[in-house]
Amino acid sequence: MRRGFYLSFSQGLDLAANARMLALTRRLLQRPLFGVTDLVPGYVNLYVEFEDTAVSQSRVRRWMSEHSLNLSSGDSGRVVEIPVRYDGEDLLWVAEQTGLSPEEVIRRHSSRLYRVYAIGFTPGFPFMGEVDPALHLPRRLVPRKHVPAHSVAIANAQTGIYPLASPGGWHLLGTALRAIYDPHHFEPFLLAPADAVRFVPALGPTPPEPQVLELLPAEPRYPAFRVVEPGLLDLVVDEGRRMAGRFGLAQSGALDLRSARLANALVGNPADAPLLELTLKGPVLEALRDTVVAFAGFAMYPELNGEPVAGYQSFGLRRGDVLSFHPTARGVRGYLAIAGGLESGRFWDSASTDLRGRIGRPLQAGDILGVKTPREARTGFSYSPWPLADEARVRLLPGPQANREALEALGAGTYRLGSGDRMGLKLEGPSVPGGELISEATPLGAIQVTPGGHPLILLNDRGRIGGYAKPAQVDPRDLPILAQLRPGSLVRFVIADEFHEQGIVK
Repeated sequence: MRRGFYLSFSQGLDLAANARMLALTRRLLQRPLFGVTDLVPGYVNLYVEFEDTAVSQSRVRRWMSEHSLNLSSGDSGRVVEIPVRYDGEDLLWVAEQTGLSPEEVIRRHSSRLYRVYAIGFTPGFPFMGEVDPALHLPRRLVPRKHVPAHSVAIANAQTGIYPLASPGGWHLLGTALRAIYDPHHFEPFLLAPADAVRFVPALGPTPPEPQVLELLPAEPRYPAFRVVEPGLLDLVVDEGRRMAGRFGLAQSGALDLRSARLANALVGNPADAPLLELTLKGPVLEALRDTVVAFAGFAMYPELNGEPVAGYQSFGLRRGDVLSFHPTARGVRGYLAIAGGLESGRFWDSASTDLRGRIGRPLQAGDILGVKTPREARTGFSYSPWPLADEARVRLLPGPQANREALEALGAGTYRLGSGDRMGLKLEGPSVPGGELISEATPLGAIQVTPGGHPLILLNDRGRIGGYAKPAQVDPRDLPILAQLRPGSLVRFVIADEFHEQGIVK
């Protein structure tokens, strides 16, 4: 299971401390340790993620200590000018709140040279400081569901640019007239930590959002399926992107990793072989060659030429067979593996679709899916499914901002899933004490709480850096449960022994 911890360098924005952290990050990247899966620097701390089945936390800490001596401030970055059309939705509101004219807000925002402290949240999003103190305003109590791509925004002492349309809680001042992220470019990210940015007031057209980077080959070497009809959301996934958090790239990958690994195992594939993640309603596929497949998961069961096939087993298809899926009332996601793995291009060493990062896309009618390495596989291997309870019981571990009040609130009552996607799950129920903090990395499964008291469980496609409190984190063993929750599902949190051992709760 993936776990992690933070290494703190300062309590507030500090140029020298941030420079030492970035120097350590570069050194660790040059001397990698097997089992470390990500390094995500924020403003004041470095988040280190590792696979606890491959390496111990004590070994990871020794590795970091060995490379922490004699750190220099590192090389200074470039100075990058970015033209901005100051037409943001919040410009007049910011002027009103600060007692300044809109023209003075623009002057103060564009007269400074900003340091890029970190990249995160979404791909290429620069966290920059420091904003003129007269413009310091807290984040919105409730983040917007949609912030337009290229929006230039402020929050407290920070300023940043939204490279892509996304949710966001910062105040919008204008529109950047230069794109800062494009997965098609050899260097996808315009800015890097330690760069300096100068905003220049300007007029001009809004840059287009980057086009989707196709990962499915146009002409597979070994065609296996034709998509007759797509399902609700059919994505090629594997175990996700590693060592990509420092660029703001989503981890992506299978949400229910337990079921995905099981589907691959049933056809003899490696655990990280590309396969299909199906959501609520599966596709209709025509077999273009004889092959062996397996389905594991929930929300549906497979049908071969209209006849039901039990899930959690490997079975054969002949050329011309039609594979479809019958929806059920329980669960959300299922996984279809093909012997030999799906053929796919890769971005940052992963075949996983990243919808928000515009890397890959859902299946469409007419797509041809290929098998990477055709090989024989036995049929009839089976496994018993794990049960789905009517009320999900989810174990909690201490989060980076663990405190008694928040934990008691989380453990006191039952929550209901209001809505959710691959980024996270919004819960309805008792209010939880939350708040703002200096933006830092967001662990998988963290329970993030806004100042409004609304808990959100962060999943694979979450923003990689965020500025809200995270009092708890879901035990990695229970993440597959969350992947199968439908809106309206009930969730009860179970407080782990770690909270009692640390004296956070009695």
